[in-house]
Amino acid sequence: MNLILQALPVAAPALGWATHAFFLLRRLRAARTDRLTGLMRREEFTARAPRAIRHPHSAVLLLDLNGFKQINDTHGHEAGDLVIAAVGRRLAAWSRERGGFAARLGGDEFTALVRLAPEADADAEMTYLSARLSTPLDAGRVTLTPRASIGLCHTGHHPGAGLSDLMRAADEAMYAAKRCGDHWRPAGAVGSAATGAASTAGATRTTGTAGMRRSPQVVRGTARRTGRQVPHLTLLTPVRRKAS
Repeated sequence: MNLILQALPVAAPALGWATHAFFLLRRLRAARTDRLTGLMRREEFTARAPRAIRHPHSAVLLLDLNGFKQINDTHGHEAGDLVIAAVGRRLAAWSRERGGFAARLGGDEFTALVRLAPEADADAEMTYLSARLSTPLDAGRVTLTPRASIGLCHTGHHPGAGLSDLMRAADEAMYAAKRCGDHWRPAGAVGSAATGAASTAGATRTTGTAGMRRSPQVVRGTARRTGRQVPHLTLLTPVRRKAS
C-alpha cells in the first residue's frame, strides 16, 4: 500500500498526459478524415502524396460525379450523402487493392493515388473502376446509379512533375472526358496531345484545356460560367420502384 501511495504522485501526471495525448490524437485524426466517407481530406492527401508519387508506377486520378446536383435537387441531401459515401467506400477499396489511397477533395470530387504497372491495360482498369463506382445503390424509395468522369495521369509521363502539376493534368483530362461523354481520359504525356479514352472512339484528340497552365478551380469555374453544355449530366439515374 505504501508503495502505491508513493507511486501515485509520479503516475498521476503521466496518466494525465497520456490521456491528453490520446484525445489530441483523436481530434487530429478527425480533422484529417472526411466525416461522410471516411477518406482522408485534401490536406492529408497533399501531405502524403509527394512521397508516394516517387514510385515509378504511380498514377494520380481525379474524378467528379455526373449529375450529382440533380440527385440533391430531386431526392434531397440525404440521398446525395448516401451516394457520396458509397462512392468514397468503393474508390477507397479499389485504391487499396492497387497499393494506393484515396481522398475526398470536397463536394462530389475525389482523388486517388495508385500504382499501375506499365503493362497494365489502363482502359480495362478505368472501365472496371467506372463499373465498380456505378453499382446501383439502394436509397430507400429509389435506386441510384452513380456515374463518374475520371482523369488519369501517369507520373512516368510527366518526369519530375510535382503533385500540383500531376493533379492539374488529371483534372484537365477529367473535364475532357466529361465534355466528350467518355467515362475516362488519360492525361497526355509531356510534349504530346492528350488522347481519348483508350481509342475506343478512334482516338478523338483532346483540345482546349489540355496543357494549359490554369488551376483546376479556374478550369471548372470557366466551364460553369460560360454555360457550356456537358454531355451525360443525368447519369446519376434514379430508378423508381414499382408499387407493391
